[in-house]
Amino acid sequence: MPGAPIRVVGTLGSAQTLAWASTYYLPAMLADPIARDVGVSTPTVYAAFSIAMVASALVGPSAGQAIDRRGGRIVLVSTSLLFALGLGMLAGAQGLWTMVAAWLVIGVAMGSGLYEAAFSSLVRLYGHHARGAITGITLIAGFASTVGWPLSAWMEAQFGWRGACLGWAGLHLLVGLPLNAWLPKAAVSKAETPNASNNAHVESSPLAPEPKQQVHATALLAFVFASTWFISTAMATHLPRMLEATGATLTAAVAVGALIGPAQVAGRLLEFGFLRQVHPLLSARLAALAHPAGVAVLLIGGPAMAPVFAILHGAGNGILTIAKGTLPLALFGPQGYGARQGWLMMPARVAQAAAPYLFGLAVDSWGANALWLSGGIGLAAFSALLALRARPTPN
Repeated sequence: MPGAPIRVVGTLGSAQTLAWASTYYLPAMLADPIARDVGVSTPTVYAAFSIAMVASALVGPSAGQAIDRRGGRIVLVSTSLLFALGLGMLAGAQGLWTMVAAWLVIGVAMGSGLYEAAFSSLVRLYGHHARGAITGITLIAGFASTVGWPLSAWMEAQFGWRGACLGWAGLHLLVGLPLNAWLPKAAVSKAETPNASNNAHVESSPLAPEPKQQVHATALLAFVFASTWFISTAMATHLPRMLEATGATLTAAVAVGALIGPAQVAGRLLEFGFLRQVHPLLSARLAALAHPAGVAVLLIGGPAMAPVFAILHGAGNGILTIAKGTLPLALFGPQGYGARQGWLMMPARVAQAAAPYLFGLAVDSWGANALWLSGGIGLAAFSALLALRARPTPN
């Protein structure tokens, strides 16, 4: 794989699969039994998960800065321990506040151990040549729900939800920690060498915009990421109910929803193949347009066009996941990538935390017409990407 050994992509992708499966995809399987046992409502469990998302947003810039300075191995190994601690605390939760405390620890681990940290670790190791590796780990970790949901359900059936949380904690210690520890050690940061300022200027000047343009580009990119994460989370939470509102049956809605996962993988394969030859900004623009196009097709054509909507949305979402790693690299260069990634993703994490509630209100009020909201947000993200100016990527 260009720029990175296959071993690095395989191990980091596997560790990311575990990290996503045991956190982001955990409430879907365990929220109901947790709520019953702890003595709270199911929405309260999801609210605690939203608090974890906000915590992850606050931690992101500091984690990225640590990766810029020391490399990703020490940060990712530490987050394996944090994941295990948070899941262990969740397994022992006896009431509302102990459950919230557990999710806060998990949120800190998510802010320093999910895609942004993995992308930053790869850029720290391979610089401008990290694009292929970033795509590779998203291809592997794209199966996190495929692995996570059945495994969580099986552990809950066999050992109860507390046993499932302990099982995931054990996997972080026995599998995730060694995988992250296998990540190569990064060289000393240029920021720590005597000629740091000169080196940084030489490395970043071919790509980085002028200071005023950089602020403008950063704001636009943060808006794009927040918009697309809002759409992605809103669809993941409300898609079956949304499709039913268009006239589809529940069985058809579930079947159509099942197309999104394969479509995401197909989109990432497209990025890994054909779209790798073009600037990441072009592939991001095409991907951002996919959801609004799907919305238009669905609302005009009715429930018969739901599979087309699912394929367009899924493929676009799959490519945009990669763009969150490759676009900042292409626009600003590798210097300070980790800290910048943390700041860029902070609004996205907050939008992700708010999406289930806000889009749920829209569905309750407008039914299928709530899709015009998500489609409009997608068009706004596409317009912001059009306002960004592509810069040549190094060979």
